[in-house]
Parts: sequence; structure tokens; C-alpha cells
Amino acid sequence: MPNKENENIEVESKAEETKETASAENIKETEEAAQVEAAKDNTEKAEDNNDENTEKTGDSENAEETIKEESKDGKPEGKEKKIFGRKKDKKDKKDEKIEELTDRLTRQLAEFDNYRKRTEKEKAANYIIGAKDVIEKILPVVDNFERGLANADLNDPFADGMNKVYKQFIQLLSELGVTPIEAVGKPFDPNFHNAVMQVEDENYEPNTVVEEFQKGYMYKDQVVRFSMVKVAG
Repeated sequence: MPNKENENIEVESKAEETKETASAENIKETEEAAQVEAAKDNTEKAEDNNDENTEKTGDSENAEETIKEESKDGKPEGKEKKIFGRKKDKKDKKDEKIEELTDRLTRQLAEFDNYRKRTEKEKAANYIIGAKDVIEKILPVVDNFERGLANADLNDPFADGMNKVYKQFIQLLSELGVTPIEAVGKPFDPNFHNAVMQVEDENYEPNTVVEEFQKGYMYKDQVVRFSMVKVAG
């Protein structure tokens, strides 16, 4: 009897060990199955997120392409900026007024500068015209000095005094810019000489001034009086 009881105890203990081993294996299998399902769920969620991001990217690209097509069809490009929340800045009325006044002031300054230059040229031209008129009226006095001194005896104190006055007069005219025109022995130039006679003279080349009847004068770079001359033919 004792042997049978021991056998029964051993069988029962083996059965319990078998049950425990089976339950442990079942628990492991359950945990592994749960881990596999969790991994699948995470994978599916990641794929769903990727699909959503792909759809969003595609939607934004489609929206940009639609906006570009609308701008090409003639619709205002400002719509693109408006869709993305970027509105074009408009000029303030004060800035527009400042630009308008600045442009007007610049134009007026330019007009005034042109007016100033034009008036300066006109004044210079009028001054030259007035000076030429005065010099032209003085030249006959110079001619009379030269005629009188040509036949005067310079040893005479009176004639010597007149000669000194004449030289001072010529020096004053020279300082003002009045200079005589060279004529005798120079080629005839219609810009400076007025030919009143033509002669045959072997001592001079053709078209050369051989004699001066009246001296010509210039004021700066303009002729006040032409030289009255005789020219060799």
C-alpha cells in the first residue's frame, strides 16, 4: 500500500509540473502574440501617418500648381499671396504725396538751373554787344591820334605829350581786350580783312595784303572793325 500511495503522489506531482509548464508556455505564447499585435498596430499607424503626410504634400503641391495656372491664365498673381496669407503692401498716401512733392521740387530746381544758365549767357552776350558799340565809337578817336602823330615832330614837347597820351590810351584798350588786327604782309582773310583795292605787285605773293588804309580791331574773339586793305592780285 505504501508503494501505491507513493506512486500516486509522484503521478500527481508530475501532472502538476506538466500543468505549470503548459501554463507558462501559454503565458509566453500570449505575451508574444500581444507583442506581435502591438508591433502590427504601430506599423499600421506609421503607414497611416505616412499616407496622411503624403496626401497633405500632394494637396499643397496641387494648390500651388492651381495658383500658378490661374496666374498664367491672366488672373492676378496677388491671389497666390492672399491664399498663403501674404498680402502686397500698398503705398501710404503720405508716401505718395512726399514722392509727388519731391518730384515737383526736383523739376523746378532743374528748370531754375536752366533759366539761370540761359540768363547768364544772355547777359554775357548783351555785355559784349554793348562793349563793342562803345569801342566802335572810340576807334575814330584812336585813328585821329595816329594821323596827327604821323606828321608831328616828336621832339616838340606838345607832340611828345600827345604821343604819351596815345600810348596810354592803347594800353588801356589792350587791358580791356581790344587788340589791332594784323594785316600788311599777311594772307588775305575775309573774316578779318575788307579788300577795297587789288593791285599787281611783284614784291608780294598773290592774295597777300600789301597796304592797310584803316586799321581793324578785335574785342576778345570778335571783330569790332574789319581792316580796310589793298590786296596783291
